[in-house]
Amino acid sequence: MAFDFKKEYKEYYMPKNKPEIVDVPRANYIAVRGKGDPNEEGGEYQKAVGVLYAVAYTLKMSYKSDYKITGFFDYVAPPLEGFWWQEGMKGVDYSNKSTFHWISVLRLPDFITQADFNWAVETASRKKKMDCSPAEYLSIDEGLCVQMMHIGPYDDEPASVAAMEAFLAENGYVNDMGEGRFHHEIYLSDPRKAAPEKMKTVIRHPIRKL
Repeated sequence: MAFDFKKEYKEYYMPKNKPEIVDVPRANYIAVRGKGDPNEEGGEYQKAVGVLYAVAYTLKMSYKSDYKITGFFDYVAPPLEGFWWQEGMKGVDYSNKSTFHWISVLRLPDFITQADFNWAVETASRKKKMDCSPAEYLSIDEGLCVQMMHIGPYDDEPASVAAMEAFLAENGYVNDMGEGRFHHEIYLSDPRKAAPEKMKTVIRHPIRKL
């Protein structure tokens, strides 16, 4: 049976719909950086997601090619994730999406090395006839965070964020966004298919003890 990140690491991908503290270990990702409104048709964000999936599926299907990855085992494509921030702000202003900076990511299995990644970027660029060079191999150590499952449209996230902030205040923690620690979302629903009120998104924020 294929390895599934969501099932193997439920504490990071399937939290309850109430705030909880979690210590997130270092993980490797395919990443593309950019800025601007993620909803812009044909915009920078949508192009970035296309690059992510082109590289991700080249790696996932590598066993059918002449390139062999040491330690490879079959795995389910992990969910899309994103780190988001706006200059000069500690939180997120959902009403001003054009000012977003983001790093869009897909998690990689631990057996995939920088060399494997470089092969996939070159191969995907050639076979898909698209420039995958914006993709980077990025290691992220999130550390101590608060997270919860948000159920509903993205624009309703402020209510979940407020619940997380109240939970922190009650338990002796404070938000620690900034200096490379960002608002993090993990998308468990396809917005093209799911009803807005049923969409599931993990929201995660970096924190520290008071």
